[in-house]
Amino acid sequence: MRPSALFLSPEAPYPATGGGPLRSSALLEYLACRYAVDLIVFREPGAPDPRAAVPAGIARRVDVIDLPYHSRTFLARMVRNAVRYLRNRPPLNDRFAGFAAPLARLLAGRQYNLAVVEHFWCAPYCEQLEPHAARTVLDLHNVESVYYGRSAGVEPWPASAVLRRFERACRSLERKWIPRFSIVLAASEHDANLVRAICPETHPHVYPNTIPFTPQPDAVEQNVLAFSGNFDYQPNIGAVRFFRKRIWPLLRDRWPGLVWRLIGKNPTGIARLVAGDPRIEVTGPVADAVEALATARVVVAPLLAGSGTRVKILEAWAAGRAVVSTSLGAEGLPVRSGEHLLLADSPEAFAEAVSRLLASPEERLRLGRAGRALYEKRFTREQGWKELARIGM
Repeated sequence: MRPSALFLSPEAPYPATGGGPLRSSALLEYLACRYAVDLIVFREPGAPDPRAAVPAGIARRVDVIDLPYHSRTFLARMVRNAVRYLRNRPPLNDRFAGFAAPLARLLAGRQYNLAVVEHFWCAPYCEQLEPHAARTVLDLHNVESVYYGRSAGVEPWPASAVLRRFERACRSLERKWIPRFSIVLAASEHDANLVRAICPETHPHVYPNTIPFTPQPDAVEQNVLAFSGNFDYQPNIGAVRFFRKRIWPLLRDRWPGLVWRLIGKNPTGIARLVAGDPRIEVTGPVADAVEALATARVVVAPLLAGSGTRVKILEAWAAGRAVVSTSLGAEGLPVRSGEHLLLADSPEAFAEAVSRLLASPEERLRLGRAGRALYEKRFTREQGWKELARIGM
């Protein structure tokens, strides 16, 4: 008899594209090799049935909890977040709250050796899981209170005031729920230290973000800068705004013919920020981000907010591309500027770092090779799974 595990996720792990699903699917596949896994996943209205996308052999059972309809118009979001502000409820924690009863019905009569909760948004369901599991695991994709605090630091008032309130509310929830779990996973040692500072009684383990091993694509380099991500995610929107207003004008005139290519889902989230410039391309979602990034001369990660570690950099390394990032964009990764990538934080320094690489094919090749070597050594799924084995999961 194999031990059994429950995997509770607020987003579908498959298709495994984007930072969240890539991390969740990697952990789920590790468990599937060692446990008989039951999967419970939330579904947004109108989204495909997540059961259809789960590969054979991953889960013996998949249950779906349907979320209520929420309008995605700007006005509807404003009203919802105003209510959340007044109720002191962080948005994603609020979105996934209120399902204790259907979850309890699904768990009735079941017992597990291990119960895993993906994302802090669902951490309060520890209360429903504890009676049904010998051990509980919380997988922190990032540190939510830090995410809200950093976002507040780069957004104008009144958004900054709202985000500061969500930061405080989330910090209170983190202190309440994180210590309840038997095992807490963090994406980097930096994130683990943040968790220790918030919850001194908690001893998180580092389980890094990873991507499946892929051979380096044999692609023809184009006169392109690339930035990839989900453009419904506020830090990515902020990064596009920062690069478009402060960095791209410094590069556009200096490098005639250079194209800035934006790769990823939800392109409508940035459409107004990049409109009117024929040298900015928006591809929308792609089947293989590594293949798409491999055609760029330089990959940029101009992030000013966020938490966790950036899968977009791992994908650029897998593609063998040279990367220019802000310090925050590369946070949590074991890098040295000039060895694995270039770090620059001011618009002028960022533009100069990109120009340095555009002018030097040898430097691009050297950094691309170093990033590829680091990816192979530390950030393939098999390397990440070794960390889970060490902690006895």
